[in-house]
Amino acid sequence: MSLTDPVSDFLTRIRNAQRAKHQKMDVPASKLKLEIARILKEEGYISNFKATDEEGRKILRLYLKYGPNNETVINNITRVSRPGCRVYVGHNEIRRVLGGLGINILTTPKGVMTGRQARKEGVGGEILCEIY
Repeated sequence: MSLTDPVSDFLTRIRNAQRAKHQKMDVPASKLKLEIARILKEEGYISNFKATDEEGRKILRLYLKYGPNNETVINNITRVSRPGCRVYVGHNEIRRVLGGLGINILTTPKGVMTGRQARKEGVGGEILCEIY
């Protein structure tokens, strides 16, 4: 099975795992997914992640995070830029998600970062997704 949009698949797996109240989930690893996972951990949306090798394949394992009453930390996770319709923005066009309560993840010439970091560093890029 070949995936046309691995990032979209990754985000959908996170969404489904959270709805099913899983503690952890596995996805095929890639550098981009590792960077997205790093940002999710830094921003407090997942508790942890690690990259492992299972049967010769690289796997990314995410440990999901829930609130005190078992409510999901990620309320919404949406893909913005898709393979068929890329969305690029300059550093002054990066909008705030939910008035600053959520984050957007961008790929920039300086690497993968949140919209807040990109605005601070003065770089634009491709908006991958929005999370709140």
